[in-house]
Amino acid sequence: MRWHAPQKASGSYSCSSNSRNMTTKQELEAMENQISTIQVSSHGETVKSGLSHGGFKTEEKGRNWGWLLSGFISLNILLLGIAIVSGSVFNTIQITSAHLQIFLIFLVILTTIWMVYYKIHTSRVYRAVLYKDSHAGPIWLRGGLVLFGVCSVIMDIFKIIYYVGRMHCDSPVKIAFPVVQALFVIVQTYILWVHAKDCVQIQQIITRCGLMLTLSTNLMVWMTAVTEESLHQTVFPADPSYNGSSNGGYKIDVTSQDRAGPSDCKCSHNLCDVFEKAYYYLYPFNIEYSLFASAMAYVMWKNVGRQVDEHHSHSPRFSLWDVLIGPVAGLIVLVAGLATFVVYEVDVSKGDQKKKENALIMHYIMNIVAILLMSITTLIGCIIFRMDKREQVSGKNPTRSLDVGLLVGASLGQFFICYFTIVAVLASGVQGHINGLNLANSILTVIQLCLQNAFLIKGLHREPFKETETSTVFANVMAVRERDPDRRSSSIVPAHTLPIPLTFLRGRLSWKRRILKEICGFLLFCNVILWIMPAFGARPQFDNTVGSDIYVFETWAAIVNIGMPFGIFYRMHSVASLFEVCLTS
Repeated sequence: MRWHAPQKASGSYSCSSNSRNMTTKQELEAMENQISTIQVSSHGETVKSGLSHGGFKTEEKGRNWGWLLSGFISLNILLLGIAIVSGSVFNTIQITSAHLQIFLIFLVILTTIWMVYYKIHTSRVYRAVLYKDSHAGPIWLRGGLVLFGVCSVIMDIFKIIYYVGRMHCDSPVKIAFPVVQALFVIVQTYILWVHAKDCVQIQQIITRCGLMLTLSTNLMVWMTAVTEESLHQTVFPADPSYNGSSNGGYKIDVTSQDRAGPSDCKCSHNLCDVFEKAYYYLYPFNIEYSLFASAMAYVMWKNVGRQVDEHHSHSPRFSLWDVLIGPVAGLIVLVAGLATFVVYEVDVSKGDQKKKENALIMHYIMNIVAILLMSITTLIGCIIFRMDKREQVSGKNPTRSLDVGLLVGASLGQFFICYFTIVAVLASGVQGHINGLNLANSILTVIQLCLQNAFLIKGLHREPFKETETSTVFANVMAVRERDPDRRSSSIVPAHTLPIPLTFLRGRLSWKRRILKEICGFLLFCNVILWIMPAFGARPQFDNTVGSDIYVFETWAAIVNIGMPFGIFYRMHSVASLFEVCLTS
């Protein structure tokens, strides 16, 4: 399509004068207004959207059909998957893990084919993606996706090596699934890295259905991994006559084969045990990868057909000169938490009752100290936000809405466990130091979750700090005065192009901004350690038997195994949200 410049009237001096006086900015605004009235139809042709009300009705009808159809596809996939996963857990004779993996292989292959089609089609069709959502797929989120994707591929390689040693007596499906999943992770990571910001304007119904298929597949992979990891970490009673007061639980590895009964299948090489333990330690990364991919697919689904009207967005930059005390304090908490976590895992695995009690006391004290410090700093941050004069973010933003929804929804898992623990400890009479610390830890966790949710929601919905005129540096003031007024702006040097930190030129950050960044840095490291401990095997809920005493073991195991994955995801999602709040503060 060719754009024709406005023609001058031959005999009118005033029109000619107005045309010459039009600034570049006004011309660009006029052109953008004209472009915004043009949309791309489902077949790739450009059409006028404002010609009639019928065009709007047709577009709205297509959008509603796309949402409805893609929603039905996702709902049916998830419900069928839940039924198969439940069957493979509770009935290992008729429905085995091989049946579940066949279902997952079908989903993963179908999703991979669609993603390849999406890449080829959007690359070949002219202007298939007219708009980009600047808030979607930030670099730290895509960087986390790549990191977790690499760990997931390594996990699949370890699985392949492990099951190759059992190929003579085990199902070949168990080798095929990690191979297909590794290919799926590679393709999906590339697609999401390149296309996470897309606002697709072509084949909107097909695109929405494909993105919902991608979302459902990732959720099914997440659900399967969470189930395997939860059963692997579940502490079962030592014998059928288990009495909670005896505190006689122990950890066993519960894989799908173990649940089916003792197996005579022997590995053909000596590294089976090593690779089995190795890929179980990589499960948390695979779980987080699936959730990251699900969130990015959802944002792409919301952006299908969307016409983003903000062409220039604020691009905050992270600088190590801005923060120091908060990250250092958070790093100290992280190192201390890692040390206590290692000691806890070693002492609990020995089976010595006295060492187990000491390990529980140490674990609870470490958590209480970390959560108490986090609560105090988060409260200070909420007070500063109360004093903050920045405006709230206006307009629809699928990324922000999803961030808030995930924070609130994922925190419910931790609330779930904490409140059940509080009731169980109070019902048991708070006997002993361990139960007292357990009660204090649960109450403080509830308070910390409420404060952190409020802090993050307020921070995510604030407009970024705008740089004022002090953020630019004049190269030569006298030269500016001597220049022509129309070219005076050319003597201004953007601050980000200078070779030295800007903070040395314009002074330090304001005290409110400095404190907010320090708080975000401290909370970020604290949330990392609170993610590491449960993600890599810390289960004080099973090592302390007060929960199974009150609710019986089966009910308590269900409570922990349902709430724990959401609590783990909450901590990791909080890390991403805190990093973003730190950048915009």
